[in-house]
Amino acid sequence: MSERHPAVEEPLGERTTHAPATLPDRVTIREVGPRDGLQGEEPMPADQRAGLIDMLGGANLPKIEAVSFVSPKAVPAMADAVEVWKRVRKREDVRYSALVPNRRGAEAALEAGGFSSLQAFLAASEGYNEKNVGKSIDESIEDVAEVVEAASQAGVPVEVSISSAFGDAYDGPVAPEQVLRVAGEVAERGAVGVSLGDTTGMATPKDVWELVPQLRDRLPGLAINLHFHDTRGAALANVLAAVEVGVTEFDTSIGGLGGSPFAPGAGGNVSTEDLVAMLHGMGIETGVDVMALFTTARMLEQMIGHDLPGHAWRAEFPEWGWGSPHQPN
Repeated sequence: MSERHPAVEEPLGERTTHAPATLPDRVTIREVGPRDGLQGEEPMPADQRAGLIDMLGGANLPKIEAVSFVSPKAVPAMADAVEVWKRVRKREDVRYSALVPNRRGAEAALEAGGFSSLQAFLAASEGYNEKNVGKSIDESIEDVAEVVEAASQAGVPVEVSISSAFGDAYDGPVAPEQVLRVAGEVAERGAVGVSLGDTTGMATPKDVWELVPQLRDRLPGLAINLHFHDTRGAALANVLAAVEVGVTEFDTSIGGLGGSPFAPGAGGNVSTEDLVAMLHGMGIETGVDVMALFTTARMLEQMIGHDLPGHAWRAEFPEWGWGSPHQPN
């Protein structure tokens, strides 16, 4: 008979849990798979891309970044945005957004119509911004201003993705003050929110605990979303750290697909189904149908022809895990 390790105490009569008192009741998921997930893949037919968006909407995801109005020469997988968008069966309960690089992209998205918001973008590091869009940060800030100007005339809000907010392969770690400066500049020009992107998966929970409170203190009226990549396996840990400091909206990608083609070692995004399953297991609502996500991830893997990095749907009896309503007695 083996002896109990001295570090293990005798079991108590009732199981006790220790969790931060600040955990929210609900978290909002913005699905970016149709855009960020597919941008580095071989181009997919418009009807399949639209079908993926429809499946994700059917899983009750409240926000979906559907298409990107970037140059098809730069990102071939994002070509035919207008055609894809026409084929989407829009749902009234889903807020769809489009990624736009500049005024021209914004005008194209506004002409297509039906988007709840536009997503402009730039980087917090000069190195990645130059590689991604061929401009300095200050030049990209002016592009954001032009996007806001065009969108405001149509009554459409603009959020801004700030890539490499925790560092990149070109400039290394990025100081929080630099991220705060960029966020302040785009907020001054009319952005209603920012999404801090961990483009190459360099963030740790400590980084999140440090940056997010500073951003909230500096710009209290600015909405905050976080966008983690799982390059080093820390994405879910970083989400938990962000939730602990009050963040309630996250970008995710079905199956963990994605990553910038302009950032070496970007890795996949945090998996939608993995995060939703974890949050539900923690008693945090998302309104998303996790079983529908499992089905979508399986189908997407067949569509793209290679394995996806997501985990939850691969588990034996995934419906029994992490607080599922189907968990057996």
